[in-house]
Amino acid sequence: MRTSLRRRGRGLSAALCAAAAALALVALPSGAQAADPDARARVKAPAPVAAGVPARPAPGPSPDPALPVHALAAGDSPLDNPLKGFARFYQPGGDQNAGYPHSLTWAYFGLSEVMNNASDCRSYNWSVLDSALQEIGEEGHQAAIRFYTEYPGGTGTHPANAIPPCFAGKVANRDNAYWGTTSPDYDDPDLLGGLKDFIAAFGARYDGDPRLGYIHLGLVGLWGEWHTWPYDTDTSGDSYPDYMPTDAHGAELINAYNNAFKKTRLEVRYPESAGGAADGLPAIGYHDDSFCYREGSPAAGVTLPTSMGGAPWAQLQKAVEQGVENKWITASMGGEVRPEIQSTAFADWPGGSGSVDNMKACIELEHTTWKINERSGEYAAGDPKVAAAVRLMGYDLSVRNAYFHSTAQGSTKVGVQISNNGVAPFYYPWQASLGLKDSAGNLVKSWNTSWDLRKVMPLKIRAFPDWNAGSDPTYLDYGRPQYFDTDVDLSSVATGDYQLVMKVKNPLEDVSSAAKKLRFANAGQHADGWLDLGGMTVGAGQGSGPKSYEAEAAGNTLTGGAVSAACAGCSGGAKVGYLGNGATLTVNGIDGGSGGTRTVTLHYATAVARSATVRANSGTAQTVRFGPTADWSTTSTATVQLTLQAGTGNSVTLANPSGWAPDIDRITIS
Repeated sequence: MRTSLRRRGRGLSAALCAAAAALALVALPSGAQAADPDARARVKAPAPVAAGVPARPAPGPSPDPALPVHALAAGDSPLDNPLKGFARFYQPGGDQNAGYPHSLTWAYFGLSEVMNNASDCRSYNWSVLDSALQEIGEEGHQAAIRFYTEYPGGTGTHPANAIPPCFAGKVANRDNAYWGTTSPDYDDPDLLGGLKDFIAAFGARYDGDPRLGYIHLGLVGLWGEWHTWPYDTDTSGDSYPDYMPTDAHGAELINAYNNAFKKTRLEVRYPESAGGAADGLPAIGYHDDSFCYREGSPAAGVTLPTSMGGAPWAQLQKAVEQGVENKWITASMGGEVRPEIQSTAFADWPGGSGSVDNMKACIELEHTTWKINERSGEYAAGDPKVAAAVRLMGYDLSVRNAYFHSTAQGSTKVGVQISNNGVAPFYYPWQASLGLKDSAGNLVKSWNTSWDLRKVMPLKIRAFPDWNAGSDPTYLDYGRPQYFDTDVDLSSVATGDYQLVMKVKNPLEDVSSAAKKLRFANAGQHADGWLDLGGMTVGAGQGSGPKSYEAEAAGNTLTGGAVSAACAGCSGGAKVGYLGNGATLTVNGIDGGSGGTRTVTLHYATAVARSATVRANSGTAQTVRFGPTADWSTTSTATVQLTLQAGTGNSVTLANPSGWAPDIDRITIS
């Protein structure tokens, strides 16, 4: 059987016995870092060029003031929300939901298992990956994966030497005597061409596959971790030749991945990999495979920057030097909790002790979304320290308020305000929907929206000491509660009382009934993914559809300078303009049916943001704000709830006593 806590180039596995570990340390060349053998290769001395405090995103739209506010109660988000938290190793036939709650499964694959045709480097047998993804998806998980060409000792189920047989006799191989592996010539044109062809085929087949969460670029170096220590770039300090590809050739592979995968998230090992070739590619993140470990004497962290006691080769120190410490805004940050500390990594949360660095700082500054953590299976399910760390990782979304009319019919607007208390955004454009449930909890109607959760950024971010933004820890305002709204059509919904609900669908639900549901940190969140927003009564009379009244109709009343004008994009080819500053429009002869509250939709055009007061009959005027449209002939809508009398003697008046109002195309009553 393979062991997940393996001996790696990033350090000695905790799975090794003490005697074997001691022998390995003795074998290290003079001057090498014992627990970080590739450290010397990565020690460079550029002056830090930190990107600094990121620009705060501009505020999004404000909630529609015409919509009543419904505050939602907060609650704890689940520990196995999709695409975040811990990942455990894929074991064929094993229970992937055993142990601490998680939604990700990690798997390695040897390149030769797919490129297994000795006579054709463009022939691919994807069965090994298909089988794993099928089983992982059936368990309700998304997979995080990596392909490699050399793996010391193999995994137990995958080969140690995974160089495809079609390269035999074409590509030179080199011996890594320290690890007992065979390294191909990564600069060989045949190898580079074959790898790029593989990446293109890989992307063509799997980009956007709902069973895949994250892909490590892999392929290069030991374990696909983009290093070949001690056969690497520090050749001036030792007698070992350099087996790594040139930065230019490494960049070709990174760019090939970037071109092949437009949907599935990608991560590469180091910010400086291939000379930082991924640093300018917004969709490629990084994976720190020695996360939050301290090593050496005196001990130094291998994740946190030197300004926080980290080593010169620490992951975030290199990110600062490359100016990519804010890459998390567009790209995910993954990796692995260092195997030696996995069992105790959160015992001293929020800080650390001994070999465990300041864990909360590691998560907050890296903006960690997920980590391989095989020994998380040993954690107590109710451990509050682990729970706090998992909820902090990645996104942690809550709906603060919902905005809607508790009684509605016809077309009505619904809005929500979403906050993110995690350290990273949600990186996928999953479909958000609204729905109505009946008293038995059955979904009777649903509507898709265009809402994009990727816009909901973390409310606070932790400042690097390198930014000189204040003493550590300093937390800066960053994201804001994000408001979304949409119109929903109730015309086919039977009269009655319902629960208005919202859901963000995991695409894996189309493949597996066991798919983990994205859930919000709210008390009204259900296991089926639907979140209660509040009660809604659908009124009578909606079946006949909304009634429309043209602004320019002859029976209406215009005062002041209000005039009817041609409008190519308007209903009936005309509108009423020059409203406001004393000029008014009154739409007469409106049918209020049996009377009561009605949704009035105002169809308007305005190239600049404006406002107007709207009242029915002699009722109280309400102020409505109108966002800008593309031009003075392109229409949009705003809604307001007005109380109408029974019969057809109602009127609706639009005005603005202190400024200009928008041009009005028509109004509809529902």
